[in-house]
Amino acid sequence: MLTIYGRDNSFNVQKVLWFVGELGVECRHVPLGGSFGGTGTPEFLAKNPHGKVPLIEDGEDIVWESHAILRYLADRYGRPNFWSDDPGARAAADQWMEWCQCQIMRHFVDGVFWGFYRTPEAERDTSRVAASIERSNELYGFLDRFIADKRYLLGDGLSLADIAIGATLYRYFNVGIPRPAMPNLERWYAALQTRPAYRTHVMLPFDDLLGRLAF
Repeated sequence: MLTIYGRDNSFNVQKVLWFVGELGVECRHVPLGGSFGGTGTPEFLAKNPHGKVPLIEDGEDIVWESHAILRYLADRYGRPNFWSDDPGARAAADQWMEWCQCQIMRHFVDGVFWGFYRTPEAERDTSRVAASIERSNELYGFLDRFIADKRYLLGDGLSLADIAIGATLYRYFNVGIPRPAMPNLERWYAALQTRPAYRTHVMLPFDDLLGRLAF
């Protein structure tokens, strides 16, 4: 059976849990990392030398890093909807996953969620936080313009691009930062909220993380 290791209030773990829910693949979830601990044990480090979650075990296959896991799952369980034999079709989603990693994860997840939300107020670098909020709004504003004529990022159907970036939207809209109106982004976010797996695995309370840099 597919086993997923990681705490369910982690962005990167949520991507994997959500996608597995969309695929309908039976799995076992083992909470690990953060307040659960366990990532520094010899047993876990033998599977992932970086000591990070998420990590999956699928038979003899062990995969770490969230986007590598998404690609693995799409190839193994998501054909043809999430994984095409056409390299061009795969690249269409892959480029958005890379953009998410280089831009959204850097400026929103690291800069805003960690720099603002998870950092105690007295310890925040206010100028860096302000710059991260501004840049995050620019990035999501770019997405708002891009999806003006689309239901999902690549068209009418959900793709890996939506999984990678869409997992950040719940916190972007609820983290308590100023943001401009983005009607197309809000429409996309509303469409994701109609999906049971998104509501189950992404729309989880995260107030326990406020002002906590460590567990």
